[in-house]
Amino acid sequence: MSTMSAETPIEEPAPKTDPGETPKEKVNWWHELRGLALMLMAVLAFHTFVAKPFYIPSGSMMPNLLVGDRLVVSKWPYGWSWVSASFHLLPRGEWRIAPDTPEYGDIVIVVPPDREEDYIKRVVALPGDTIALVNGQIILNGAPVPREQEPPVQLREDAQICADGGPCLADFMRYRRALPSGRVVFEPPTYRETLPSGASYLVIDEENAGMDNYGPVTVPDGHVFLMGDNRDNSSDSRFPEGPGSLGLGGPVPIHDIGGRAEFLTFSLDGSASWNPLTWWKSLRPDRAWTTLRPELRGSAKGNE
Repeated sequence: MSTMSAETPIEEPAPKTDPGETPKEKVNWWHELRGLALMLMAVLAFHTFVAKPFYIPSGSMMPNLLVGDRLVVSKWPYGWSWVSASFHLLPRGEWRIAPDTPEYGDIVIVVPPDREEDYIKRVVALPGDTIALVNGQIILNGAPVPREQEPPVQLREDAQICADGGPCLADFMRYRRALPSGRVVFEPPTYRETLPSGASYLVIDEENAGMDNYGPVTVPDGHVFLMGDNRDNSSDSRFPEGPGSLGLGGPVPIHDIGGRAEFLTFSLDGSASWNPLTWWKSLRPDRAWTTLRPELRGSAKGNE
């Protein structure tokens, strides 16, 4: 009988494999990181050249925009400039590519050169216009802009906190009242303005405040005059810029405008918490997908 030599190696049995199993490939981290980088670049390019989301942090555009509104801003209507980019590598400049001029009544995003936050205001005067305010009424090129009193808007009492840390509707406490349904609303004085193009929109003007009388000022070429719809609570072109002031310092260069507000996507009333169950209840369903382009009512009387 033969015996196995001590020097003869013992072969290990081959590991059993599943005939249908595909061999695992190593993760190509370079490929994955490149894909993520390309995706990020695509998002930045879309935000820079096409559109970007925007959040309303203050009540300066009430009643048409409320704190908690989420909206879409288009980037192409007035051309592209330094402020169009979502991420900046180059120094700020005054150049514009494919420039165009805003229209009366447009709601625009403006990026002042002396601060980090964006502003959202309405265009009320164009290059070459002379604008003044008398007791809150706009005088454009010597003619009063039609301003008609409307039934007060009803702003629902909610939990939104403004950028200054206080309740957004605190300035309207004297207009607070409860409806028969039990809902609490604020009903501030409301007016409708109609600009020469026919662009028509609502404004809130409570009292004869300091900047209800202003000008006259002529808007230079390449500039527009901006105001908030909440006339007594808006830091806009009527107010000086610089230390201690949040105003825009007069007419704004168009190269500081980063886009035009188009429509709301959704709006939250401030009651949502980290609990997902509260998110649906905090939605303002009547505001979703609302256009932000002004209504057109034909040429404004007195400016024809």
